[in-house]
Amino acid sequence: MKNRYDEKEAQAFVGAYPNCPPELALRVYTSRLLGAEDDLVLHGGGNTSVKCTITNLVGEAQDILYIKGSGWDLGVIAPQGFPGLDLAYLRKLRQVRDLSDAEMVNQFRTHLQDAGSPNPSIETLVHAFLPQRFIDHTHADAIVTLTNREEAEKHLHAALGDNIGILPFIMPGLPLAMAMAELYERNPGIDCIILKNHGIFTFGEDAKTAYDRMIECVSRAEAYLAKRAAGATASPVVDPGVVQPAVVLPILRGGLSFVEESGRRRTMQLEVRRNQELLAALARPDAKELFVGGVLTPDHVIRTKNYPLWLEAAGLDEEETKAAVHSGLARYQEEYDQYFATQTEAKKVARTKLDSMPRIALLPGLGVVAAGFTRKDAMIAADIAEHTIAAKLLGAPLGPYRELGQASIFDMEYWGLEQAKLGKAKPKPLEGRTALVTGGGGAIAMGIGRKLLEAGARVFMTDINQERLEVVCHNLADTFGSRMVSPLLMDVTSEEAVQLGLEQLVLDCGGLDILVPNAGIAHVAKLAELSEAAFRQVMDVNCMGVFQVIKGAIPIFKRQGIGGSIVINSSKNVFAPGASFGAYSASKAGAHQLGKIAALELAEFGVRVNMINADAIFDDGGVSSGLWDVVGPERMRSRNLDPEGLKDYYRQRNLLKTTVHADHVGNAVVFFASEQTPTTGATLPVDGGIMAAFPR
Repeated sequence: MKNRYDEKEAQAFVGAYPNCPPELALRVYTSRLLGAEDDLVLHGGGNTSVKCTITNLVGEAQDILYIKGSGWDLGVIAPQGFPGLDLAYLRKLRQVRDLSDAEMVNQFRTHLQDAGSPNPSIETLVHAFLPQRFIDHTHADAIVTLTNREEAEKHLHAALGDNIGILPFIMPGLPLAMAMAELYERNPGIDCIILKNHGIFTFGEDAKTAYDRMIECVSRAEAYLAKRAAGATASPVVDPGVVQPAVVLPILRGGLSFVEESGRRRTMQLEVRRNQELLAALARPDAKELFVGGVLTPDHVIRTKNYPLWLEAAGLDEEETKAAVHSGLARYQEEYDQYFATQTEAKKVARTKLDSMPRIALLPGLGVVAAGFTRKDAMIAADIAEHTIAAKLLGAPLGPYRELGQASIFDMEYWGLEQAKLGKAKPKPLEGRTALVTGGGGAIAMGIGRKLLEAGARVFMTDINQERLEVVCHNLADTFGSRMVSPLLMDVTSEEAVQLGLEQLVLDCGGLDILVPNAGIAHVAKLAELSEAAFRQVMDVNCMGVFQVIKGAIPIFKRQGIGGSIVINSSKNVFAPGASFGAYSASKAGAHQLGKIAALELAEFGVRVNMINADAIFDDGGVSSGLWDVVGPERMRSRNLDPEGLKDYYRQRNLLKTTVHADHVGNAVVFFASEQTPTTGATLPVDGGIMAAFPR
């Protein structure tokens, strides 16, 4: 591992943070260096600290421990991410023989330098009890790979030498802090302390020394593993056969969905990783034996569960795939429930059982599939799974994998302070669900996408016009993040293009819950002047496009088996057509009728189909309506109005005398998609009240 410490960069950090102690600025610098290495820490893992002497409000010198705050990522941490605590008081806690989690947190919070600081790391007492000024702690892949093997201590000494301390795994808290301090006091010259099945602590009186020792120790471990791997016999690779992602992923995603006691259905996003290294690893004859063991470090269990699900779906037809997935999930849940029952009985504790669904599935021929209630959760689980597979593969020449016992895993998985890292926010109405919005380059799509994203859905926006599509997606991503909204070029009039687009969507997230056929074009001409080509073009997009995307989505809904929602953006013209607008009105009426037929045919699969009849939406946040780009000029000429006058004309035309915005359409989509009422086949006007367009 490369040592990235640069003295000029370090001093630049000191200059960048003139209002904090220079030691803290250096602490920020080396923490970011550690956080930039995925092989050291992943997604908020690890922690760092520095001890400083400051002058407090009453002019007294005071020793402060600045330690990483819970929830902060070392890769982007800033000074405010290091809450400061009264070091002298923390060290007095060595006199205490028993300290509950609640009391430990209380002691931390009541001895903060700033009451507004984030919660300090749960390993604060370790950092307080060790004497060195700078302490670095990581879950380095190479280190935990060595600790999770038979004869771990022999391998650790062979790799790192004898000037190290080693402890068995101990849960974070007072007992671990006491054991760490006592070990160091017995061996005051050691360079690091390794906590088996967990990670490594290095330390020094300055930031560079602590960092240098971390990089040196990890580099030695990496070199040791590489040397042993080079001398091992290469494993053959067995072709697992063909896996159909478009079939297995929706089936798996549907199987992972469950209904809570409250009656709320929880669905998950899937994240697929299938690079050549992963595919080769899963194609080994001994792959299942190598990779189905427990986590590298117990900190991962809240993200991935302890064990992955092993699924073999290569060469199976759809019914066989469904049977394999469902039986595999049933076995996994049964084993998890047994683990929970065994541990609660043995420990004589009452706990609220977490869901028993796996978060990682390993499928030879397809790759690693990670699941999470949000895309972020799924991506974190996938990252951890990739590192776990690589570490287990690299450590295989050292002998059998020795995972941490289930008693310790349970303690970590059901530890309130660990669960707190995941947050306790109430799930958003559409969390975990995936939506596809066609006609994604227009104003109405912007409002629909925005409201779906606000409700927690992951959104795919499709359009045939790449430039307009990218503008909308960029605007939405600025607010909601690029991981939540994805552009997808698609010609909705082409069966092949729709099929390819849906296959890409399934590969990206596992399936589909909400389909919003919204693509539409307009053409202004009286029937006598309407060309057949223009009529067909409008019908192809506005009616055939709705047919194509609904037809393409039906197999996904069926494979998932958890229902779904189709919300068609029709038009007030369905009930109140206009002269010189025959192609548009007829095509929208056809699409509307298709929605009613779909409601009849898809109800048996739990798929609801509803229609929204919108009117007079001109633009949204600088994105124009493609329809009004075409219709507007003629309407203004015929009424002798300017653009603002035209908008006012349509505002005064409706009963409520109101402006209809794209967000109003988005709200209607979310209403139907969140299934607040048992409704299908319905039409909801979003037009301010047009009497001639009342549904009938």
